Amino acid sequence: MRQPDDEQELLRFLLYLGSGLTAAGEAVNQTQDHLIEVAAAYGAPHARVAVFPTYVEIALEPGRAATLEPTRQLRGILRLDQAAALYQVLRAARRGGLAPADGSRQVLEIVDMRPRFGPGMTIIGHAVLTTGICLVLQPTWGDLVLSAIFGVLVALLKLVGARWSSLQMIMPVTVAFLVASCTFLLAGEGWADADLRAMIAPLVTFLPGAALTMAVVELSAGEMITGASRLVSGGLQLMLLAFGITAATQVVTLPAADELIDSPQNLIGWWAPWLGVLVVGLGTYWFHSAPPRSLPWLLLVLTVAWLGQFLGNLIFGSYLSGFFGALAMTPVAYAVERRPSGPPALVSFLPAFWLLVPGALGLIGVTEYLDRDPAAAAEDLFGTVWSMIAIALGVLCGYPLYRSLARTLGWILTDRTADRPARR
Repeated sequence: MRQPDDEQELLRFLLYLGSGLTAAGEAVNQTQDHLIEVAAAYGAPHARVAVFPTYVEIALEPGRAATLEPTRQLRGILRLDQAAALYQVLRAARRGGLAPADGSRQVLEIVDMRPRFGPGMTIIGHAVLTTGICLVLQPTWGDLVLSAIFGVLVALLKLVGARWSSLQMIMPVTVAFLVASCTFLLAGEGWADADLRAMIAPLVTFLPGAALTMAVVELSAGEMITGASRLVSGGLQLMLLAFGITAATQVVTLPAADELIDSPQNLIGWWAPWLGVLVVGLGTYWFHSAPPRSLPWLLLVLTVAWLGQFLGNLIFGSYLSGFFGALAMTPVAYAVERRPSGPPALVSFLPAFWLLVPGALGLIGVTEYLDRDPAAAAEDLFGTVWSMIAIALGVLCGYPLYRSLARTLGWILTDRTADRPARR
């Protein structure tokens, strides 16, 4: 029989673990399943768990009073190394091989963990990341140089904004305004063939692709409160980015549309998007402090996502290409998670979102938007949202595909027996 002190430690551990998974961006239905499995491993097989956007609620037995834990102290987006470390704690807890008090301490240490790479490497990583995204858009050489400069500027602003939570809400507007204003000025002067590709690349890292994808997953699982909250939050961030760009068009003289975008094909070579996939992976590894030995796995998932999107674009067009990219990468991400050195699937998803969204958009409707056509502007915004929803549906359909393959190969049975403690 559990002692009161043991129950309190277990409750605290479950609450902290649930808050950490929420901060990592995991879907609430998955978080609830994880916590129920952990509770069962510690002798509470009938635990009840409810995860919401701002708090976690847990009762170890039906009919008992529930304990609530606000997630404010753990709120935010964890880096990739933090998410990987948190999932290591989860794996140990699913086997019952970690004392609850030690688990609570480890979760708090993970939240306060310093990045693997220092500020200098983080800034370089963001510049490399934006350059890789620009390569995916098949830019000019001038676009590549400008996107790298913008990458450094945005990284500096992100590092400053991370110190003051009050700045995080206005950061998308500020960055979008500065980057768009510089792009319009340089394009109007004809500087090195600079165009919209240099502007889009640094702004892609602000797109709420992961949030919108998890919103679709949660809504499909019946988690309406959290799913709707994520959807509203992600939609607001899109609106803030759009507002920043629109504000720049009002302050800076807008060049002609043909000066802002050139032919979207083979501006520096057919190989540019394929090289961009590798550069995005390397930049993500540095900027988000990905866990050690995870770079090859990140590159694998990114390559599969790009191949799926490339084939989907050839057959079905740009709007559906993101769906097939996400459908292809999801089983691979979950399969990689099973490898001893493989990062959690959630870690592999984030760079893939940044790769799929600009590739799916393909600058759809941008020229009409900048020509100040309200109908085209609405169509362009809808196209952006539709591309993200397509990616979310690809993830949603890809997970059952992985489960089917795993059952066929016997992986799920092996995982379950390995994760649970032996019965005496």
